Amino acid sequence: SQTTVRLLVSLARQHALDRTIVALSWHSMHKYELSNYQYGATTIGACARAGTWTDAIQFFNMLSESELDSDGSTSNAVINACQKAGEWEKALKHVGDMVQVKVELGTNTFNTSISACEKGGKWEHALRLVSAMAQSNVECSTITFSAMVCACEKGGEWEK
Repeated sequence: SQTTVRLLVSLARQHALDRTIVALSWHSMHKYELSNYQYGATTIGACARAGTWTDAIQFFNMLSESELDSDGSTSNAVINACQKAGEWEKALKHVGDMVQVKVELGTNTFNTSISACEKGGKWEHALRLVSAMAQSNVECSTITFSAMVCACEKGGEWEK
């Protein structure tokens, strides 16, 4: 199982989504049990580190299509990949998709989304996310407020 995870991470870092899919299919055929975290979050996280947010989204969509449960950690990894690439709109779209399929949004999801807005200079969207956290009774953290302050600063709205 550790060998499989290392293989998936290595392929993702090489931007080899097609070979990653082959490796996953092989493991599926041979009935190797991998958790959703091992399948999704690890591989998508490697895509984020490699700067390939499009591969991260493609891989996530493949997981959904093959009926693997897309838990919060896998979704958060996609949002993180988008955030690292400065794709704040894609990050927020993914959050919206999570809400539609009733994946519970936690502090990490909101923080990463707020950071994506900050990177894009979209302080208004970041502020809406903080409001949504309060409405959803999701606890804010130091990271939440720091990302919000940075978003306002980048947007020229530091007095907000």
